[in-house]
Amino acid sequence: MKSQILILFILISLVFLIKGPLFAKCTTCHKGIEQISRIDTMNGLECDFCHRGNPGASAQKEAHMGLWRNPSDYRVAHKTCGVCHKDILERSKKSLHATSAGIISATRYLFGAQKTKNAIYANYEIKDLDGLVPREKGARPLLKALPSFDPNVHESPNNSPSDDYLREECLRCHLWSYGAERYGDYRASGCAACHIIYDNDGKYKGNDSAIKGKSPGPRPVPRPRVHTITTIIPPFQCIHCHNRGGRTGVSFIGTIESDGYASPWSCKPGEKGGKKIHGKYYNHLTPDLHYKKGLYCIDCHTEADVHGDGNIYSKKEQAVEIECQDCHGTMNKKSNLKTSWGNHLKNLKKKKDKIILFSKRGKIHKVPQVFDIIRGKNKRAKASMGNRAHMERLECYACHAPWAPQCYGCHAQQDESTHSFDWLDTKISSDPTQSGRAKNRKKTAYKWWETRSFIRWERPSLGINSEDKVSPFIPGCQVIFTQIGPDGKCKIYNKIFKTLDGIWAIATNPIQPHTISKRARTCEDCHSNPKALGLGMGIYDSKENGLPIDFSLERIVSENGTQLQATSHVGARPFNKDEIKRIKRVGICMSCHNQSGLFNKKKELEIIDEKMHERLIKSMLKSYSTK
Repeated sequence: MKSQILILFILISLVFLIKGPLFAKCTTCHKGIEQISRIDTMNGLECDFCHRGNPGASAQKEAHMGLWRNPSDYRVAHKTCGVCHKDILERSKKSLHATSAGIISATRYLFGAQKTKNAIYANYEIKDLDGLVPREKGARPLLKALPSFDPNVHESPNNSPSDDYLREECLRCHLWSYGAERYGDYRASGCAACHIIYDNDGKYKGNDSAIKGKSPGPRPVPRPRVHTITTIIPPFQCIHCHNRGGRTGVSFIGTIESDGYASPWSCKPGEKGGKKIHGKYYNHLTPDLHYKKGLYCIDCHTEADVHGDGNIYSKKEQAVEIECQDCHGTMNKKSNLKTSWGNHLKNLKKKKDKIILFSKRGKIHKVPQVFDIIRGKNKRAKASMGNRAHMERLECYACHAPWAPQCYGCHAQQDESTHSFDWLDTKISSDPTQSGRAKNRKKTAYKWWETRSFIRWERPSLGINSEDKVSPFIPGCQVIFTQIGPDGKCKIYNKIFKTLDGIWAIATNPIQPHTISKRARTCEDCHSNPKALGLGMGIYDSKENGLPIDFSLERIVSENGTQLQATSHVGARPFNKDEIKRIKRVGICMSCHNQSGLFNKKKELEIIDEKMHERLIKSMLKSYSTK
């Protein structure tokens, strides 16, 4: 009997050595790997349900045959995430995170490739097939796939260098792509782009014995921090994408890229101390108040903001439902715990007379209410937030965003003599979930180079946004185009396009800068500052800097209300002539009534009597109205 057992043991051992264990599992090698989720149902799934492969094999090569490294990639997600989350997956494919419709439509409009500011194209073709297309909200029934550019064919709306610019430079951040694989930009594609956390260095920090401690090598494979899905998404995960364009992610944490100085010095001779992230050096400024309080992006932005509501939109202002007053209320009433679209804010509760926010991190925050503030002792708050005209015409962040990133002059050079990588045209990988990797891009675009004229962070200009409210305006973006032909000779030099409706196509656009501060901009800062009115500072000389315009890059409107720069947001515009005059009239009062004088506790001014004050005002207004 013992001899028979010994023979059987030897036979099983031989089978194990030759063909592998009969029921080997992934964790035979991947010892210590983290559970994929806190949800028992998901943890009960076998690894191969999502990752495929061959868990019965003993050798790595055999076990990884047909493996999906990222099962949430859009190319396969309908067989994995979509089995349980079909609605969310389908909505996210139509969201701006997936289509890049805002970036594409703005760039093409500013290159004169399309007359409409609304989207015509997306990264890839997308259709809304559910039969619900609320056009009154800006929804589109479909978007076509972005065309490619051929320099041998006459330029047209279907053959514009703007499409090449987008493909080679701008479109690294969308959910079909892994994006730039460099410090600060590591992430996955598909659902994992948000729900699987990557550290800035793209290195694994977990306990999987098959990965832990391995040398990264010259071209490391980016890996998540740990093998776990999460809905508690930290700001730095969002910033892996939101560090260009409006720069709201990096602004939120109080950073803005420097002009490349990388100061201060390090402790090594001649070596700067700055460390590049997102390919840039950064200065540190005052963070957004919400960030300082410990809130994450997901504490304000709703599920519909992020995943989409099932419609195809052109612009973020059409797709985002959260507004400041949804949490902070209005001058007339406290928050009703709903978004501007009428959806319930699940993490906002009312306790007695207080509004409480329960953050995704488990912290509890009391949410200040405008209704209470203007009934308090702060006279400055009463004068501003108790002013009906202010509250009806201004976005809250028109005053409460004291700084915003302003990158003036986006100098873009296209080199038609050199092919480069295309973010949308990728090779078909043996693992389809890796097709969106930067290394799998095809060289079907042309090489582009970018630089700028100057960058600022001080008070931004103001104008009217798409919702007809006063909002901060920043450059976005001011394309100055140079083109090198296939023969290496310059074809176009420092060209500024005009939009098809006849406006200089260097754009300044409205933005929510995500730099909120409790202390608002002063009255003088808006009413007596030409920069705030969109009139510019009158210092930068465009002509002397080789530009074909006779106004400075920060000047978006003339004193008579003529719009000088385009906006790529539907309905957005600078102040008109009458608005400029009304704002400046208040500025006249500011010349005497400074901050201390305007809110003086004394009921009457001691310098002049009431009648003299009235005559002086009439005289100044009469003089001003004749200018």
